[in-house]
Amino acid sequence: MIDGTDPTCVPLNVFQFRGPTAAALNYIYAPTSTEGLDRETVIAGTVNFDGSEYGVKLPWAETGIGAVFGVEHRRESLEFRADALAIAKGTKEISGAFDVTEGFTEIRVPIIEDRPFFDELSLTGGYRFSKYSTNSKGISTYKGEIAWAPSADLRLRGGYNRAIRAPNISELFGAQTPGNVTTQDPCSGTSPAATFQQCQRTGVTAAQYGNIIECPSEQCTGFYGGNQALRPEEADTYTAGIVFTPRFARRLMLSVDYFNIKVKDYIGVIPVTLTISQCFATGDPFFCSLFNRNPRNGVLFGGDATTGGYVTSTTQNTGSLGTSGLDLGVNYGFKTGIGKFDVNMVGTWLRDLTTEPLPGLGKYDCKGLFGGTCGQPSPEWRHQARFTWTSLDDRGAISLNWRYIGPTDLSSNTDDPFLQGAPYQVNARLPVANYFDLAATASVLDDVTLRIGVNNLLDRDPPGIAQGLLASFGNGNTYPGVYDVAGRTFFVGLSAEF
Repeated sequence: MIDGTDPTCVPLNVFQFRGPTAAALNYIYAPTSTEGLDRETVIAGTVNFDGSEYGVKLPWAETGIGAVFGVEHRRESLEFRADALAIAKGTKEISGAFDVTEGFTEIRVPIIEDRPFFDELSLTGGYRFSKYSTNSKGISTYKGEIAWAPSADLRLRGGYNRAIRAPNISELFGAQTPGNVTTQDPCSGTSPAATFQQCQRTGVTAAQYGNIIECPSEQCTGFYGGNQALRPEEADTYTAGIVFTPRFARRLMLSVDYFNIKVKDYIGVIPVTLTISQCFATGDPFFCSLFNRNPRNGVLFGGDATTGGYVTSTTQNTGSLGTSGLDLGVNYGFKTGIGKFDVNMVGTWLRDLTTEPLPGLGKYDCKGLFGGTCGQPSPEWRHQARFTWTSLDDRGAISLNWRYIGPTDLSSNTDDPFLQGAPYQVNARLPVANYFDLAATASVLDDVTLRIGVNNLLDRDPPGIAQGLLASFGNGNTYPGVYDVAGRTFFVGLSAEF
């Protein structure tokens, strides 16, 4: 329009009455296209052996030794392509592939059965060897379990498991791009919260200090993406449990299971909020080196790989993740003259949920906390309990489900140097959440069943959380992966068997 090189140009006037014309919008409209393809190919085979059929068993057992042997080969590939205009607008093309070949076996050995104090004693073991094309060495995983039932009323069990999780295709080959993160730059504003010495470690110059613009709407920039040098995670899991099924109460079952899990070389990212808090609290050069300020003005927003203005948070093998606690289960039922009643409850008590961001740099525990570095709420106790009435002829049932989520505190209000940040009074503690779901079923015909119900019967709202406090898995000013965000919902359905 200015130099006349495009005679078809239609001027765009955003200030005119009723906005730009259709002709002007059509002129600037430029459609783009992208396409992606994830492909997985699996070839597998197994051979099963049942020792009972061949008399292969120990002399004190009635059941034979059982075993399975197998091999598997998988290939995964990822391809994402964009047209020239999409690439010009910043879209990144990516492609990559890897394959793995595995051999595995599992064996169960009944040792003693149907003997005094040994209703059952058995051992189970397993082994798997995996060779990934992205790793020069093969990897072994294995497990061992023991089960002892001194009587039909009581069963004890315990086990150890060494497992791995190889990086998935996106963690390996995902495009490296900038993205928003809810936080604030302590070095921004005319009166920064951090001292010049602290800010200098992140790349702030004397001329920039006190003149850095705050991240708009508390939206700073992180730089995310894949890493082809990732190694598999390794996990060690210890479990022990007891199951009580007393014969004097035929429909009662009580179970308690202890779990202790530790994952090392954890595949993840160092959260931007953790990087910021650790750099300013400890001055650790590792965390401070992850700052990439815009060299012109020192800001931490609006950046990309070429201009700076972000905090690096790409995928990598970080430190370790550990958790332990108890899973509790109760099932009980009884008959009356008006029908059958059943109670089922499953709950988890969280003993700890610790993360070591990098080996040797200390740990933090997110049990009972949420927000910031800890991300979504991790209550100390949560459970689901269902109470069901069933008619004597089994043609109808009504059930009430109780979902309980314990309270959590804001992690940045703690005195843990890994977690502490600017104190907040708003959302300092998320209260207990109780949800109740009511459902009913009825056989309206011999082969037709009607289902009707309402979830979140009391229409409890999720806790509203300030935008500056949301972290991993937060969306829409709450945590939809933890709390019920749909409100009261009704459902009805018919099932027919033919």
